[in-house]
Amino acid sequence: MTDVPFSRPPGDGWLALLGGGEFSFGETFDADQAWLEKAPAGTVGFLPAASGSTDYAQQFAAYLHEGFSRSVETLPVFRGRDGRRGKNAERVRELAGVYVGGGPPDHLLEALKGTPVEAALRERLASGGIVAAIAGAAQTFGAVARSVFAGQTVPALDWLAGGAVEPNFDPDHDRRLRQLMQQPGVRWAVGLPPGAALLLGPDGAYEVVDQVYLLTTPTGDYTLLEEEDEGDELM
Repeated sequence: MTDVPFSRPPGDGWLALLGGGEFSFGETFDADQAWLEKAPAGTVGFLPAASGSTDYAQQFAAYLHEGFSRSVETLPVFRGRDGRRGKNAERVRELAGVYVGGGPPDHLLEALKGTPVEAALRERLASGGIVAAIAGAAQTFGAVARSVFAGQTVPALDWLAGGAVEPNFDPDHDRRLRQLMQQPGVRWAVGLPPGAALLLGPDGAYEVVDQVYLLTTPTGDYTLLEEEDEGDELM
């Protein structure tokens, strides 16, 4: 088993980080199937703050219903005031899990960071629910995220205790991932190609969909994690 530095908030649920891809073209089907298999029965919430798109929410709901017979409820969280509403936080705690749709990290962080809704997501993860995030949203769960302002990074949610995430990753063009590794407080980083996913579970469990590239030094070689790689000893 490969030694990994992964870390995540404690609890009985699963945190799923998806690299990206178009669900409408089936590019994320395997990754979505993996996290849905971990989710309790019941409705999945869709959090649209990163993109701000209601169409995205409707299309994702249709996809999950048709492909997995799962119902989806859109959580009305688009900006900071929505993240601070107790009603939204309470609903998060009641759902089987929450899927955080992709989009610019800045938008999601403005709506979520330090709010009751973020706290509710942590509580749902602790109590056995699923939290899944894709593309730019997945990046926000790391220590830093890349801002829409070119060349800048911003402090992110830091659910990964010093980890960073580069979605839509191409190992032949890895400059941006290596730049994340140079940011203060970042001790490890993963590159997630489209269609790939890293699932972090309770008691140190982890699973991989497709291939995940792990980096522990800015100039070092990657450790390639593949679907047959899984473990139960997160550091």
